[in-house]
Amino acid sequence: MRVLARAGANGASVRAIAQEAGVSPGLVGHYFSGIDALIAETYTHVDAMVTQALNVAVAAAPSDPRAQLEAFVTASFTAPIAQPALLATWIAFWSLVTSQPQIARQHDEQYAGYRARLEQLLREAGVAEGDLRHAAIAVTALVDGLWLELCLSPQCFSSEEAGAIARRFLGTVCGDMVGE
Repeated sequence: MRVLARAGANGASVRAIAQEAGVSPGLVGHYFSGIDALIAETYTHVDAMVTQALNVAVAAAPSDPRAQLEAFVTASFTAPIAQPALLATWIAFWSLVTSQPQIARQHDEQYAGYRARLEQLLREAGVAEGDLRHAAIAVTALVDGLWLELCLSPQCFSSEEAGAIARRFLGTVCGDMVGE
C-alpha cells in the first residue's frame, strides 16, 4: 500500500514492494505470481480495511437506524479512511480499472458491496424500496466528492463540516424518500 501511495501504479514493482517490506523479491515472488497479483491482493486488503472502519462506526452508533446510517456515511471523513495516503492508493487502483480486468472486477465488486450496505441502511432508515438505488448512488457521490476534497485540500473544509453536509443531505434523502 505504501509503494502504491508513494509511487502510483506505474512505480509499483515487485522489487520496490520487497524493498519497502524488507524482504527479497524472491520471497514476494513465492507468494504472488507478479505485480498484478500483488496489486489485486492489496486492493482486497484496502477494501477490507475501509469496510472494517465503516462497520466499526456503525457498531459504535446508537441502535437508531438513522444514527447508524449517519455513522456509516460520516466515517469516511475521519481516519483511517480520510487520509492522503489512502487517497493516493485508491488513485493508483482507479488508474488500473480501464486496463486491468481483475482490478475492474474488484472495483465493481467493492462498489456493489458498499452500495448494498448503504441501501440496507437507507431501507432501515425508512427510504422507500423503489428509491433505494438512486438514493444510494446520490449519497455515494456526495461522500466520494467530500472525501476526495477533504483528502486533497483539508484546509478547504474540516471533517466536521463534511459530516454536517452529509447529515443534512441524508435528512433530505430520508425526508423526501421515506416510504409510505
